[in-house]
Amino acid sequence: MSMPSRRTFLRSSAALAAGTAVLRNARALAAPTAAGPATPLTQFDYKDVQLLDGPMLVQFQQNHSLFMNLNEDSILKPFRQLSGLPAPGEDLGGWYTPSSLFDPPKNMTGYIPGHTFGQWISGLSRAYAVTGDKATQAKVHRLIAGFAPTISQKFYSDYCIPAYTFDKTNCGLIDAHQFAQDPQAFAVLGHATDAVLPFLPPKALDRTEMAARPHKNISWTWDESYTLPENFYLAYQRGAGARYRQLAQRFLEDDTYFGPLSKNVNMLPGQHAYSHVNGLCSAIQAYLTDGSQMHLLAAKNGFAFVLQQSYATGGWGPDETFQKPGTDGLADSLTKTHSSFETPCGAYGQFKVTRYLMRATGHSRYGDAMETILYNTILGARPIRPDGVSFYYADYNNHGAKKIDYEQKWPCCSGTFPQLTADYGISSYLRSAKGINVNLYVPSRISWQQGSARASLTQHTQYPANGDASMNLTLSHPERFTIALRIPAWAGRKTKVTVNGNAIDVVLTPGIWANLDRTWKDGDRIELSLDMPLRLAPIDDHHQQTVALLFGPVALFAIEPAASMITQKQLLAAQRIGSSAAWEVATNAGKVRMLPYAYIKDENYRLYHQT
Repeated sequence: MSMPSRRTFLRSSAALAAGTAVLRNARALAAPTAAGPATPLTQFDYKDVQLLDGPMLVQFQQNHSLFMNLNEDSILKPFRQLSGLPAPGEDLGGWYTPSSLFDPPKNMTGYIPGHTFGQWISGLSRAYAVTGDKATQAKVHRLIAGFAPTISQKFYSDYCIPAYTFDKTNCGLIDAHQFAQDPQAFAVLGHATDAVLPFLPPKALDRTEMAARPHKNISWTWDESYTLPENFYLAYQRGAGARYRQLAQRFLEDDTYFGPLSKNVNMLPGQHAYSHVNGLCSAIQAYLTDGSQMHLLAAKNGFAFVLQQSYATGGWGPDETFQKPGTDGLADSLTKTHSSFETPCGAYGQFKVTRYLMRATGHSRYGDAMETILYNTILGARPIRPDGVSFYYADYNNHGAKKIDYEQKWPCCSGTFPQLTADYGISSYLRSAKGINVNLYVPSRISWQQGSARASLTQHTQYPANGDASMNLTLSHPERFTIALRIPAWAGRKTKVTVNGNAIDVVLTPGIWANLDRTWKDGDRIELSLDMPLRLAPIDDHHQQTVALLFGPVALFAIEPAASMITQKQLLAAQRIGSSAAWEVATNAGKVRMLPYAYIKDENYRLYHQT
């Protein structure tokens, strides 16, 4: 189908915008002018948390190094090319570089020129906030200075998904302002916003609505205007101006998504998986900024629907699509696709939405969901190569599942991966009015001001290889406060906590924070021992015989070739192989070796078993 003329497109967009002006203005007037509601938990600053030796630190350092060494002219080249400016530097290729070969869905070369620029800026800005590395800050400033002259409507004049790319640009610029102290980031954001607005729809459109409009090819139906509010709200919160709050409210997808979700109507089936989980972050920001209980309820219900159709790994969305509950969709995916879970993007979305929901509700169960996806998906992702070849999909197919990289360079997952790994620290701890909540049991150190005392807590742990984590406190002087430990819902009855080697009187209920309220002093030591039972997780309620084996939060994958039939009794009798990460299951056909996802290299594997 041919595209309408530029003049016709602008005229129709203006008419539609006028048609929604009354609703938009009413929303803006109804929204509270004060700051959003107080929340049970708040977020620490990036600088407060330091990752220590372990796989999370390795991933953060790999991504930081990769993007620090990426050529700046090459990064800026698509913007210079499409804006008609001199464009030195080598093409990065793949999705990132404009190409005449783009022919969706057959050939995705040149799909979204420059799309991950904002995410790379965001990842570097957050990395600077973590490390204080001045070279990282300087690179962020140079890239924004180089980007500023390229801003024009020419960039978007024949661009298939403008909202998708601008959302990432917005995120990068506000992060550069907030975390890398870039002095011109907000001015650049203002110009970038002016440039994209004529190309945005009057309201958030779902993909059905996008497909109903005249379009050049199918890629023009894939734009994601419904994800815009999250970063528009954040821009407003950080001081970019009132219009960003108004834009956020304009693009809330209330009619076809948040409104029904708030009434517990499941709108996920058939939807693009990652972008609709990402869209839930917009709903939570509407609550955090405007105090909208309807949007908080939509986010809570929406994420509950996600959990109902998640794999044992925490992943979701085979072929990037949510399945209809009560059908064979999820179970059938085990034989019909090798594109089971969009890993870096999906993990980034799940980390964000669970962190937001923990802040808004105080509930620890969202930390369980974050932990599941950490250990079973993203920590097993292959690193991005220097040429942009990236890991994209986790594969849960029953036949020939294997870790492979995506065929195109610089896909979407090359943008979310550095953002996610920079967020590992702030996801591990949260603040409460009474003290600190330990969400993830990872090698790390957090430092903060507690009352009149300067405090730090250092975690040493082999978790989840075993259930033991120790935490050492350093305090300038004794202070009374609460250290809340997340006790996962799967934790067994033998879970225990000691302070300085002594048992303490604290409630250890699975799925609830364990609150250690006392006067803490310098040198105090907490030891947590989580009981990590073996357990079976059916793929859904309708396929109780199709199960995965888990040890605590960790899914165990059978390394192929493996016995075609394994009973539930045999799975639950699995034995650890010495002190290694490997397990063995004795079957009638011999022993089957099992590994966590992060330990799988090039082996074929199987997640689910028909018992």
